[in-house]
Amino acid sequence: MTAPPTQRESPASHKPAIVSVDDDPGVSRAVVRDLRRRYGENYRILRAQSGQDALDALREMKLRGQPVAVLLADYRMPGMDGIEFLEQAMDLHPFAKRVLLTAYADTNAAIDAINVVDLDHYLLKPWDPPEEKLYPVIDALLEAWITADHKPVTETKIVGHRWSARSSQVREFLARNQLPYRWYMSDEPEGLRLLEAACVDAARLPVVITSAGKALIEPTDAELADHVGLTTTPAQDFYDLIVIGGGPAGLGAAVYGASEGLRTVLVERTATGGQAGQSSRIENYLGFPDGVSGAQLADRARRQAAKFGAEVITTRDAVGLEANGSARTVRFSDGATLDAHTVIVATGVMYRRHPAPGIDDFTGRGVYYGSAMTEAPRCMNEDIFIVGGANSAGQAAVYLSRTAKSVTIVVRAPSLEQSMSHYLIQQIEQIDNISIRPCTEVTGASGDDHLETITLRNNATDTSEDVAAQWLFLFIGAAPGTDWLDGVVARDERGFVLAGPDLMPDGVRPAGWVLDRAPHHLETSVPGVFVAGDVRSESPKRVASAVGEGAMAVMLVHRYLAKP
Repeated sequence: MTAPPTQRESPASHKPAIVSVDDDPGVSRAVVRDLRRRYGENYRILRAQSGQDALDALREMKLRGQPVAVLLADYRMPGMDGIEFLEQAMDLHPFAKRVLLTAYADTNAAIDAINVVDLDHYLLKPWDPPEEKLYPVIDALLEAWITADHKPVTETKIVGHRWSARSSQVREFLARNQLPYRWYMSDEPEGLRLLEAACVDAARLPVVITSAGKALIEPTDAELADHVGLTTTPAQDFYDLIVIGGGPAGLGAAVYGASEGLRTVLVERTATGGQAGQSSRIENYLGFPDGVSGAQLADRARRQAAKFGAEVITTRDAVGLEANGSARTVRFSDGATLDAHTVIVATGVMYRRHPAPGIDDFTGRGVYYGSAMTEAPRCMNEDIFIVGGANSAGQAAVYLSRTAKSVTIVVRAPSLEQSMSHYLIQQIEQIDNISIRPCTEVTGASGDDHLETITLRNNATDTSEDVAAQWLFLFIGAAPGTDWLDGVVARDERGFVLAGPDLMPDGVRPAGWVLDRAPHHLETSVPGVFVAGDVRSESPKRVASAVGEGAMAVMLVHRYLAKP
């Protein structure tokens, strides 16, 4: 006997399914018995006794990304006959082969069904012996299905609208947390099938379908984190060290803190990596002569911290800091608190909001802060505008130029020399489709459901023009976002945290300082609270220096713990 067609080995839950639907329990058991005997080793054999039960199972399988190879349905069933079932089933699993089981008297209906549901075959009951009447038919259908090779999608799936700001944010959240996902447009066939399987109206987007098959409707970041395997709750109530912020400085502190035996927890609001984690390629970081992407660097550092025992907590937003005796207490936006002997503030900086009219209206719909690497594939053969003259803007321009029609860097300064590394300027000069518009700023943005036009003002000539633009990436300086430290930790006039010698420009210790010694180099105006990276006043704003400060802060934490 010829062996049945098989797929490559896969876990049992992802074996292709053969589904049989028949309201007669005796017939249903007989069909499944014969199918299992021949195909049970390589296929999941499932049965249902009504069309509705079968559709419910098919919806769940669709959400879980489990493949369906063949559907067999009895023609005469109460409530929903076999043709009606197959018609609805093909909307969920359009590539499954469809077979109708009929009596001789119903052959005309079966023939008509070939046109109605694109029927692949009909079988007359009884089908005994199966070796002659059943197996050859199923073998041929499985062979055809395997040849088409419709691979199951088992990772997280996102169904959203192309110009939905929240859809873009969800994709960015998963990408920055190194979580694989598949994107589906809500108006395309597969997106519509997933919405049908989840029983969700297309007006409620985005819909995230986890690998376990659970549909999350318009989820928050915290809901996403809880369902995709990220840790959101600390394992302990008290630590030696709490690191606030998961950028290069925070990751450096977590690695060195945990590796040196401190009970360490890193708390991050969105995703590890910070602004550096969004960089397409960092080429001046020590030890990577060929460059490294920010995402790769962040992922390696996160795994390294976890290897040494540091906890990494995501989607927790620090909103307050208190000194309670020898303990330092961090308050979160959900009302929870966490205590430790010491705290390192490594929250980095955020891109400043652009003040031009219309920008806020199109954020996530053509306007993006930072590189938004998830949007890069959609920019292919398009004209892209980048605002900013620092390294992050230059790195994004080089990366996007590989597939874009053109990239225009808009900078208010007369040139890039004032703020961008020399090596990046040299690269940009060698790329034909990158151009620079100096002494220029964006003064407006307009469009319908997404960005279509921006207004550029040349400050040197005092002239303005409207240019077509669907893609605008903003890298416009840094804001520290330290309002949550107001009244607790000393900051400079721009909100950056003061530390060490900067707290005592005239040699006088900061107000409220109660210890006999002066603050350590990276120690803030609150003993036991340290700062590292871009959020520190007068920091170099470079990845390598941030990592170094994170490591140095841990050394000072040890010094504080040994003798507060």
